[in-house]
Amino acid sequence: MTTGSSESGHPDEGLDNAAYVRLRQSPEFERLRGAFRGFVFPMTAVFLAWYLLYVVLSAYARDFMGQKVVGEINVALVFGLLQFLSTFLIAWAYERYARRRLEPLAAAVTVGGGAAPAHGEEDGE
Repeated sequence: MTTGSSESGHPDEGLDNAAYVRLRQSPEFERLRGAFRGFVFPMTAVFLAWYLLYVVLSAYARDFMGQKVVGEINVALVFGLLQFLSTFLIAWAYERYARRRLEPLAAAVTVGGGAAPAHGEEDGE
């Protein structure tokens, strides 16, 4: 089964299985996957550890989490707000990483001998 008909030769119709296998085995694609995983896996582990720390402290260190920091704002509220901040920081860091590292690698991935256009190339981004 194919993901799209490639008989007419139009590149936007998808890849057949053989083309996908060739693409998947290309060194450019492997570099792209490695660079993606090199950011996403460690960042996911760090974020999950940070989130689990918040959950565990909320469950088992209630006295610590209940300590007042300023006025009625306690450590638990600060940790909760830092969860949101860390999520936005990770998204920002990924965007920068993808633009600087992943997009050039993705542009180097070829299908059938032709270079794939880079994202945003047509509008000068």
